[in-house]
Amino acid sequence: MTAVIDAYDTAVFDLDGVIYLGAQAVPGVAQAIIGLRERGVRVGFVTNNAARSPHEVAEHLVSLGIAVSPDDIVTSGQAVARLMADRFEAGSPVLVVGTAALEAEIRAVGLVPVASSTDRPVAVVVGYAPQLRWADLNDACFAVQAGAVWYGCNPDRTRPQVEGQAIGLGAILDAMRVTMPEQEPILAGKPRRPLLDETLRRLGSARPIFVGDRLDTDIEGAHVVGIDSLFVLSGSHGADDLVAARPEHRPTYLAADISGLLAPPVGTGDGPLDDLWRRAQAAWLAADRADGTVGAAEGH
Repeated sequence: MTAVIDAYDTAVFDLDGVIYLGAQAVPGVAQAIIGLRERGVRVGFVTNNAARSPHEVAEHLVSLGIAVSPDDIVTSGQAVARLMADRFEAGSPVLVVGTAALEAEIRAVGLVPVASSTDRPVAVVVGYAPQLRWADLNDACFAVQAGAVWYGCNPDRTRPQVEGQAIGLGAILDAMRVTMPEQEPILAGKPRRPLLDETLRRLGSARPIFVGDRLDTDIEGAHVVGIDSLFVLSGSHGADDLVAARPEHRPTYLAADISGLLAPPVGTGDGPLDDLWRRAQAAWLAADRADGTVGAAEGH
């Protein structure tokens, strides 16, 4: 029977909640990646997390048994740096609130990372970092209030960990918004186009599918760039989120994890995932009818 991946030449994966949870791999991912490559499928990885460099991410994936190079990985740090380089002249000062990896991406495009609002930065970029301090966020707010352009790497309010859901960059940006309710950061990560556009450009794919665990970033991002998507239940969002999904959050396919790419689409059998998919599509159709939306629920 035809597998989901048979309709595509490239699989693009989110990382957190799809390939790994914290430092640990989602069970079966290494074998699934091997299976995809044996079919001649190209594989790429994209992450909203700008805390680590592509080299560091590649080392992590290799430690999990997944053979990759840094060129197979695109981060929101790279995407936001490119956005800023397109706007500001080389040598412009940028206040970087994040990790050394994010600073390196800003430096790589010819901008100059600075450490304080007193350095009069033309822009502020905020990325997730485990040791961010309130003083750092306050200083970033002062810089934006003084006229610096505000950038954020991604809008993810949570980060899936083995122990549960942790606070993500989106929640940090929300905290900053309290001081600047009239301001809104320019975002590079999913569901905005810059990150996925850069990824698809690098991969040169004709028929890509995007695999993610968040409906509001991964699946919506796939809609934004006009490609199909597989929603997996190994990370942030779950069954209830799927059933309640708005049109822009509805995936093309559903699976427990990425091994679903190597299996037939769910929805025609009698297993729990088949039942969930049918329940979701029925809920979407009912919601669309109530809203007067033309067309039934999306998906296969």
